[in-house]
Amino acid sequence: MIPTEDASARKREIEEKLKQEQETLSFIRESLEKSDQLTKGMVSILSSFESRLMQLENSIIPVHKQTENLQRLQENVDKTLSCMDHVISYYHVAKDTDKIIREGPAGRLEEYLSCIAKIQKAVEYFQDNNPDSPELNTVKARFEKGKELLEAEFRSLLMRYSKPVPPILILDAIGGDEEIEVQEDVMLEHLPEVVLQDIICISAWLVEYGRNQDFMNVYFQVRSSQLDRSIKGLKEHFRKNSATSAIHSPAVQAKRKETPTKKPPKRPGTIRKAQNLLKQYSQHGLDGKKGSNLTPLEGKDDALDIEIDSYIHCISAFVKLAQSEYALLTEIIPEHHQKKTFDSLIQEALDNLMLEGDNIVSAARRAIMRHDYSAVLTIFPILRHLKLTKPDFDVTLQGTAASTKNKLPALITSMETIGAKALEEFADSIKNDPDKEYNMPKDGTVHELTSNAILFLQQLLDFQETAGAMLASQVLGDTYNIPLDPRESSSSASSYSSEFSRRLLSTYIYKVLGNLQLNLSNKAKVYEDPALRAIFLHNNYNYILKSLEKSELIQLVAVTHKKVESSYRELIEQEIQNYQRSWLKVTEHLTERNIPPFQPGTKLKDKERQIIKDKFKGFNDGLEELCKIQKGWAVPDKEQRDAIRHAQKRVVSEAYKAFLMRCANILFTKNPEKYHRYTPEQVEVMIDKLFDTSA
Repeated sequence: MIPTEDASARKREIEEKLKQEQETLSFIRESLEKSDQLTKGMVSILSSFESRLMQLENSIIPVHKQTENLQRLQENVDKTLSCMDHVISYYHVAKDTDKIIREGPAGRLEEYLSCIAKIQKAVEYFQDNNPDSPELNTVKARFEKGKELLEAEFRSLLMRYSKPVPPILILDAIGGDEEIEVQEDVMLEHLPEVVLQDIICISAWLVEYGRNQDFMNVYFQVRSSQLDRSIKGLKEHFRKNSATSAIHSPAVQAKRKETPTKKPPKRPGTIRKAQNLLKQYSQHGLDGKKGSNLTPLEGKDDALDIEIDSYIHCISAFVKLAQSEYALLTEIIPEHHQKKTFDSLIQEALDNLMLEGDNIVSAARRAIMRHDYSAVLTIFPILRHLKLTKPDFDVTLQGTAASTKNKLPALITSMETIGAKALEEFADSIKNDPDKEYNMPKDGTVHELTSNAILFLQQLLDFQETAGAMLASQVLGDTYNIPLDPRESSSSASSYSSEFSRRLLSTYIYKVLGNLQLNLSNKAKVYEDPALRAIFLHNNYNYILKSLEKSELIQLVAVTHKKVESSYRELIEQEIQNYQRSWLKVTEHLTERNIPPFQPGTKLKDKERQIIKDKFKGFNDGLEELCKIQKGWAVPDKEQRDAIRHAQKRVVSEAYKAFLMRCANILFTKNPEKYHRYTPEQVEVMIDKLFDTSA
């Protein structure tokens, strides 16, 4: 059972809590009432605000729409005004640009092109919007005038600043001194850089907007003229300097050290002599008739040398200048027109060079018809240079017309054909040179025909490949019985190997030597004295052999005829033996034939004494006669001369000594000094004076 006090306390606690709860409840009710009142007030305010917003919206939206329409109208007005200003500007373009267009683009190309652009836009506007307006005709006329003045400026700049390249620069450009290891390429500046940029700019405009290719014709005509003038200037430079030979190695002395010029191609120093001597052949001709006197003066030879060197340099100059022109052209002319324009540009200069080459061939052909074979020596250096230059020619002329590319090969073929003809006819002329007594050397020395033929052959050494190619170009293998290698069986002469050409040249030289030997044998018959005949043949054979040995001719001939050296030695020895037979009429008196046997001190019969006297007299007279005659003969080769003398001294001296010993104790005369005129030593001295006109 719960105590009473505790129950009372508990009751009071509950009553207090109940009272607090009732108070809280009353507070919540009051709060809810206030909240309801506030909510009703807020709803009333919001309703009022919403009403006002609706009223405001109904008032503002029409205003906004009106404002937006006004702004759009304003923008349209602005755009319209701007368009009107732009359109109106087209109507004023002709007037605004009139002064600049009339004055032309000189000195203010950028400003001028800007005016042309405005005019062009005006033309496009009127064509699109008002094609029937008079303003279109006005701006069109102004545009055409502007284009015309641009084309005129293009021509003017080209003609004003295009100059021929000075000869000294061309010589520097086509090559430097061979002794200088490092040689910088010489750049040819055809136009000043500022002018070039203006020309490029005008060209680009004319291509893009001018729609006219006439300026390309102007370009190739102007540059073609300058290219031709540059080459002609170089040729004139050679001619002007011919008197002092300034173009040969001293052109090189006159040239600047900092930009060395090119040495001319080496030409053998004996070519001129060979030309002179060969022209003497033409006085005889193949038919034995004397031709015109073609022996040239020295001055003419100098002029010929200058012409040859000039042509060779002009060929190289053309290649270098054409390459330079193409490099310039690629900056100015549109790509798809470059090859055609370049082809047109080089035609005049190329045609002039080819015409000059054709003239050389024609002159050579006429000379060969007169049996003047020196012409081939003129062709050799030119032909060699043309063939060396041909690869550069081919590269330079890539993309040009076939007719342009074929011009140089056609010239080379012509030169090879006429050269081969000259070589063949020269070989025939050696064989058929007439035997004329007045033309034979009285002293039996080397014949002019021999020295000239060897001289001519020596020139071939400097042009072995060229001469071999000449022969190969005519497919002369059958003529010389040269077997063709399977690799050389092509019908094209250019396909022959260098080795085959070398064999052809070797056989050709051997043929000339054979013809020469045959002709010399025939000429020797003119001499009545067999000994002089032998000396003549000996001298000529010895000269041929020594000349072959001193040059590379012996190696060249040995390519196809390895025994040529031994053959000539045999011929030389054979002629020495033939010469020595002339002394038999001297030494035959020293033999014991017809001398009767006798003892020393025995008295001889008159007949026996006369036999000995006749032997002495025959020896003395024969010795004196031979020494007198043969002293005037010639053996130019000292080694051979000494050898012949020595051999003859040995034979004659030994026979004479033996004869004197045999007759030493024989009393065949009261005046022995009358018959015993010479001692063996004196005989040797007399023989030592053979072949010596000064003795």
